[in-house]
Amino acid sequence: QVRLEESGGGIAQTGESLRLSCTVSGTSINTNAMAWYRQSEGKEREIVAAIDGFGTEATYVDSVKGRFTISRDRYKNILFLEMNSLKPEDTAVYYCAASKYYGGPYLTATDYDSWGQGSQVTVSS
Repeated sequence: QVRLEESGGGIAQTGESLRLSCTVSGTSINTNAMAWYRQSEGKEREIVAAIDGFGTEATYVDSVKGRFTISRDRYKNILFLEMNSLKPEDTAVYYCAASKYYGGPYLTATDYDSWGQGSQVTVSS
């Protein structure tokens, strides 16, 4: 059974940084495409960043390009999201997602079949 557990969320001020971690068990991030999604109150869940199963290609939503970086530790089986220059509009619950597919990066939620429980990120102005 695949299990994803996010950590590292919290409260930050505008311009500060946070790093989210997603500890993966039951599968290897070396064989699965992965992604970070977020959902703000009253809004639909949106993809933030995705990385392919090879770990060589990543893609980002326009609003976070140049500020967020998705990466993985293939030995510890952990996915990261480094968030810099945070803005109040980054406030959301962030979710880690794993695909059963090796390629990617995938941009559609239906391509991911395992999800974490979410980690709250709050950015104050």
